[in-house]
Amino acid sequence: MENATERMMTNNNEKLQRDPVKTVILASMMGTAIEFFDFYAYGTASAAYFPKVFFPQMTPLLATLLSLLTFGVAFVARPVGSFVFGHFGDRLGRKKTLVVSLLVMGVATVAIGFIPGYQSIGVSGALLLCLCRFVQGIGLGGEWSGAVLVATENAPADKRALYGAFPEVGAPIGFFICNGLFYFLEKMLTPAQMMSFGWRVPFWASSVLVVIGLYVRHRLQETPLFKLAQERDNTTRSPLKEVFKENWREILKGTFLMGATYAMFFTLTTWSLSFATTALGFSHSEFLLLLMAAIVEFAVLIMSTSVLADKVGRKKVLMTASVALVVFSLVFPYFLEGQHNMVGMLLFLGLGFVVMGTLYGPVGAVLPELFPTKVRYSGAGITYNLAAVVGAAVAPTITTWLIATFGLHYAGMYMFVLAVVSVVAWALTPETKNVDYTK
Repeated sequence: MENATERMMTNNNEKLQRDPVKTVILASMMGTAIEFFDFYAYGTASAAYFPKVFFPQMTPLLATLLSLLTFGVAFVARPVGSFVFGHFGDRLGRKKTLVVSLLVMGVATVAIGFIPGYQSIGVSGALLLCLCRFVQGIGLGGEWSGAVLVATENAPADKRALYGAFPEVGAPIGFFICNGLFYFLEKMLTPAQMMSFGWRVPFWASSVLVVIGLYVRHRLQETPLFKLAQERDNTTRSPLKEVFKENWREILKGTFLMGATYAMFFTLTTWSLSFATTALGFSHSEFLLLLMAAIVEFAVLIMSTSVLADKVGRKKVLMTASVALVVFSLVFPYFLEGQHNMVGMLLFLGLGFVVMGTLYGPVGAVLPELFPTKVRYSGAGITYNLAAVVGAAVAPTITTWLIATFGLHYAGMYMFVLAVVSVVAWALTPETKNVDYTK
């Protein structure tokens, strides 16, 4: 049976009609693709180039740790962005807020490509890097939640996980484009040229994606559910105050549901690139090629498990994947033993992205389903970005430190702890598949 919103959008006037599916897919997917293009450009540069560009005066280990810490600056800023953009997204609407968040994120990303290195301006370069990274994080704080709301608030009730996967699949698209660009640059340029200017090209190139994204989003209507909330006078002037007062339990649950997913994501990408190219003897271009193949698998798993979550429920799919992550976090260090162990690396990336895709796909529906319409932008955004702080801000750095201090077999301990907490959080969270999304 159609729910109340679907009947309303079918029978009411034109202003409550959904956007065309193609527009929804492009508008929600483009922003996430740009987000992850930008983030992976930074992650790749921070692992492979920033230690020598911005921290050449340090020992190699310390330079790598400091470089990876600048990677975490944006994650500290993301909750701030979710407060700001969540407030306006729940008060003024999803469309306007999404356009501004993309613009803030894009300007900061392009600016990173112009920052002089240590040889030109000393430590000021690292400080400017952190500043741009912080501003980028502010924009990112409002990006994901707005994108998934554009998708899920336009979705039929029985396809919310599938529609929620549209912005999620933007992640592997952004990664694939970024990896492909770095791979091409490293094949065309010498190592000295890459260190001099080649690493900057992806940051400049993101400006093209931002322009396309702004154009697509400008064509969006406001989501039908937000219009309906406005008609019913069911919006709030203080969404942040209300979401922390009424939905703090959902914020906590969602943070721990998602935290382990983030830890795994950046262990598979940012940390693995740094470790494979410094400790295992893989070249940058060789490892990027392996990642590109694994990212295709990632995209397939996002879509297929989201369809499954619409059929059997979110909790069954995500609880199974969380238990699998507990196991994976204990065994993956054994795949990485030995120099240039290609079989082990293929197992690490292949199995890792199966679990990662299963975890990441359905959450595009789950986190918004935890919150009512009037605080959904704030609630989903705060939850997602707090999970980023818990799971990803320090994951590459902690993993590097664990290996340096205790050895390779301890590399998964941080992810293991978060995975166990995620299993407990899922045990305490009811199924969200059949919630009334109109309330």
